[in-house]
Amino acid sequence: MELAEKTVFLSYRRTNAPWALAIYQNFKHNGYDVFFDYNGVASGDFEQVILGNIKARAHFIVLLTPSALERCHEPGDWLCREIETALEAKRNVVSLMLEGFNFDAPGIAGQLKGKLEGLRKYNALEVPVAFFEEAMERLRSRYLNVPLSAVLHPSTPFAQQVASEQKHAADAAPPVQEKELSAQQWFELGVAATDHDEEIRFNTEAIRLEPDFPEAFYNRGNAHYAKGDFDGALKDYDEAIRLKPDLASAFNNSGSARYVKGDFDGALKDYDEAIRLKPDHASAFNNRGSVRFEKGDFDGALKDYDEAIRLQPDYASAFYNRAKVFENGSDSKAAAADFQRYLDCGGGFQNGDQSAVEERIRNLRKKF
Repeated sequence: MELAEKTVFLSYRRTNAPWALAIYQNFKHNGYDVFFDYNGVASGDFEQVILGNIKARAHFIVLLTPSALERCHEPGDWLCREIETALEAKRNVVSLMLEGFNFDAPGIAGQLKGKLEGLRKYNALEVPVAFFEEAMERLRSRYLNVPLSAVLHPSTPFAQQVASEQKHAADAAPPVQEKELSAQQWFELGVAATDHDEEIRFNTEAIRLEPDFPEAFYNRGNAHYAKGDFDGALKDYDEAIRLKPDLASAFNNSGSARYVKGDFDGALKDYDEAIRLKPDHASAFNNRGSVRFEKGDFDGALKDYDEAIRLQPDYASAFYNRAKVFENGSDSKAAAADFQRYLDCGGGFQNGDQSAVEERIRNLRKKF
């Protein structure tokens, strides 16, 4: 096999970093040149470094777990962009199905929309923890041992430099232990669970195996929240934040737990931090608007709802909440318009209040 044919781009979700590192280490041991975004490439360099390295490499390997595709619907999601770029550039795309991932599983099929639908047509290989080495051998001998049919696009010197820096950082990492991959299995079982008690149990086992697993604490916190155990949720969110201080979603959900406990000042601080970390966090703006509304800061609430809607134009909840601000200010026409937008965005269907909101709109229209 020519050298160019042993070049690989490894695409993965950060929550699956142990899997990605184990696969990188296996590739390296077998003489492959792998681009692996180990430390995180600055967002401003994404186009040149990440997308450039996809086009410059023969094979594109994407790690798929039950949680991997969850955020692909979000604008600018980097995993989605990487997959779409690989498909457009006609790389040799191979999906590694981890932790029981199945293209036909409930919830997964709905995430494969638009260009991502094409991912189903490419090679896919299941990689069980117990047979990791065997699966990797099959990947190399069967799926990567193919003639290169597409023309490679040389990457820029800067993209090559960053690739080298990421490679050196990954090379310095210790070998991945089996318990880390087992923790990943339990974490993904929690993602796929349909019962909150099971979510808690699975994530607790993941944490037992890997005590420094912020996403497992975060997901267990969400399960506690769903069960109404807000103190348990806050404890887990605090630990997730301690382990990963830039986890904006943990601050956002922590704010929600404080909000329902009546700690509005604490909630505001959490939402402020979520927005500082992720300025396009529509949910945090919507949630902060609700706290400001409760505190009587209607102008502040209105600004937050406006921003949430600007960031996410079909945000049903933000339209509903902004309608309440207009209603409170006796702007019946604006309130009726936003309640209607709430219904148009599917909010009434999702929350089972379609008829009640329609009646509310009729009553408001009588006032103008």
